[in-house]
Amino acid sequence: MPRKTTNTKAKVADDVAAVAESSELNQEQLLEFYAQMVLIREFEKESERQYTRGNIKGFLHVYSGEEAIAVGAINVLRNDDVVVTHYRDHGQALVKGIEPKQAMAELFGKSTGCSKGKGGSMHLIDADKGFMGGYAIVGGQLPLATGFALASHYRDDDKVTLCFLGDGALNEGEFHECLNLAKVWNLPIIFFCENNLYGMGAPAKDHLAAPDKIYKMSEAYDIPGFRVDGNDVLEVHDLMTKLVKQIRGGSGPAFVEAQTYRIQGHSIADPANYRPEDEVNEWKLKDPIPSFKDWLLANGHATQDIIDQMHQTAEQEIIEAAEFAEQSPFPADEELYTGVYAE
Repeated sequence: MPRKTTNTKAKVADDVAAVAESSELNQEQLLEFYAQMVLIREFEKESERQYTRGNIKGFLHVYSGEEAIAVGAINVLRNDDVVVTHYRDHGQALVKGIEPKQAMAELFGKSTGCSKGKGGSMHLIDADKGFMGGYAIVGGQLPLATGFALASHYRDDDKVTLCFLGDGALNEGEFHECLNLAKVWNLPIIFFCENNLYGMGAPAKDHLAAPDKIYKMSEAYDIPGFRVDGNDVLEVHDLMTKLVKQIRGGSGPAFVEAQTYRIQGHSIADPANYRPEDEVNEWKLKDPIPSFKDWLLANGHATQDIIDQMHQTAEQEIIEAAEFAEQSPFPADEELYTGVYAE
């Protein structure tokens, strides 16, 4: 087993204010962030339409409302860094580099999909891009992510693993086991909790003893915890810039809680009647896309014409992705027997 290492010089504080530093993003990067967020939203809107048409089967969990997290966090990583996530995986997959056509085709179950039509909405994956999959079992991605980080530790290859989880996974045994081992082995991993206030239909306050202290849960394992506004793409990016730098330098694991809200229910089949109307309306006012648009306009980084053009470009790209998916073939019958065992 790897030796536990102590690295006091890289110790990070448990206060987000202590790590938030300007990443000095230029105008091109800021506009790219906005374009990515809009692309995710358009992808999810189209996936909802295709679900109602019957082209997407099973469950569909959309990322609408949480775009700032994927865009702010993943853009800090290198191409060879690893991302592992849960079943609400479309947004992270697109930011990590999976093309909308391949992602949409996978949702359709087509052979041109990134998982050859065998994974569907909850199991997007592209190992060449370092996107090591979405996983449908709550908390099931945590041991896998810890394993990728352990491999990086052994190889000393300077990679960072970013593991996304929802607040519903915090009560799973894997969460506590993996945080413990990550600290014991000083692994290069960030556990990133997207706290959208609900584990399926259960409010966090009903299944967590201290829902207002989620970011402190990692302290039991001597892992620094941080809280960030998950609807602020720049705040997410600033925090992740500092954490990734420290972890690449050997500081060991970190835990982040991003406070956010899913616009839709748990899945498209969920009417979300359990959520108070005033709560939904309050969070809609915090929608990360119009909020970031207003910031870009107010600070002279974009004009309304540029904003409109980005929306049109994203809409057209997703229309083409849906057409590609619909025209693509389903996997051949013999595909049932491929990819079952490693060669």
